[in-house]
Amino acid sequence: MPAETIRSPRGLDAPTGVASPRGLGGLTGVVAAELTKLVRRPASWLLLVIAVVLGLTFTYLIPYAGYAGGTRGPRSGRGLAPLLPAELVGNSIGGLPVFLGALMVILGVLTVGGEYGWGTWKTLLTQGPSRTTGYAGKLLALAAATLVAVLAVFATGAVTSAAIAAAEGAPTSWPGAGDLAVGVGAGWLIATMWASFGALLAVLLRGVALPVGLGLVWLLAVQNLLASIAAPLLDWVAQAQKGLPGPNAGALVAALGATADTPGVEAVVGGGQAALVLGAYLLGFALLGLFRLRRGDVL
Repeated sequence: MPAETIRSPRGLDAPTGVASPRGLGGLTGVVAAELTKLVRRPASWLLLVIAVVLGLTFTYLIPYAGYAGGTRGPRSGRGLAPLLPAELVGNSIGGLPVFLGALMVILGVLTVGGEYGWGTWKTLLTQGPSRTTGYAGKLLALAAATLVAVLAVFATGAVTSAAIAAAEGAPTSWPGAGDLAVGVGAGWLIATMWASFGALLAVLLRGVALPVGLGLVWLLAVQNLLASIAAPLLDWVAQAQKGLPGPNAGALVAALGATADTPGVEAVVGGGQAALVLGAYLLGFALLGLFRLRRGDVL
């Protein structure tokens, strides 16, 4: 049950003291309220920590342990090079097509679907904003959260790769500022697209558990089965997957330096086409979610 709210003349909701959408006015108020909820929600921080830990563990720590121990593996032939700062862009965004993308889907589901579980959609919409403003505010807050997640992965990757280079006495050569900006932008696009996909599932299914389950099944099972089993056997599947979000995310990160031995990374299309397709999916997911929310019952 949602906590009882006490209205104050300044537009603050007691006892939390968070400014209500009506108090701040319009879209700005909704975004501020949604950002406050994301910051105060432990699950948001947990997802961020998991994203950073997974990125460091499978991109740097395990490969470096294999290199230091002389273990043969997919990256052994290239030695230390994939772990150095020069590969920061590809290493930082390589997990977004599958594993880190799955965490962004969960974030999108929790941000939107939690309102159904707590029964607070009705409370939110009676504060003043329309359904369009309320949903747009959530998506903008999600975009800010995904940017923070991408920057955190880049920052921790930079520190780790620099430490590996220093420990091995290897040269420290960083990507150019333009390459870093393109990498962060591409990662932000993919992460926000997956978060919008999660938000859409939450609106369609009006909850949390089922949308999370279906989203994870799609990312971790269906799209990988299509790429690894169906596409090599059926040409029409191989062609059709070029229009799916997962393969296009994998193609975009491949174009920016992610290694092909990373799950979900394959250059099935060019980087420019992949970026356009992902942008179209982001817009489509956002509009479909808004359409369903405006036409459906929020209860």
